[in-house]
Amino acid sequence: AVSTSKKSSELLAKYEIPEVSLNEVMGLAVYVDGADEVNHALQMIKGGGGAHLNEKIVASASDKFVCIADESKYVSRLGKFPLPVEVVENARSLVSRKLLAMGGQPELRVGYTTFYGNQIVDVHGLNIDQARKMEDEINKITGVL
Repeated sequence: AVSTSKKSSELLAKYEIPEVSLNEVMGLAVYVDGADEVNHALQMIKGGGGAHLNEKIVASASDKFVCIADESKYVSRLGKFPLPVEVVENARSLVSRKLLAMGGQPELRVGYTTFYGNQIVDVHGLNIDQARKMEDEINKITGVL
């Protein structure tokens, strides 16, 4: 298995599941992860655990993505759970101002850095009626990972 976080690596070790790095494989048949929120169109908010970049990398190397979520993750409208955005530290204020202009209330996840030393900005109050469009807009902000 290829892990996307320290916590996942610890669980793999606990259950004696061999771990390899993504650099050791040509690709992956399947990537399995959970979601923080899922709507009726199967659009979701992910990243509450703070492993954004690794999750994106492993997902892009996989043939199939399987998301595991139960009814407790269902929402009629995305945005109840704050939208986590991984940012390069020296772009945090710039990114936060742009997220504020989009209608969100960005809040630094204090005391937390990602595996790669980046920061997480949790965005509250965004209108996420057009999830794909919003995802594209946020991904285009320089400093967002």
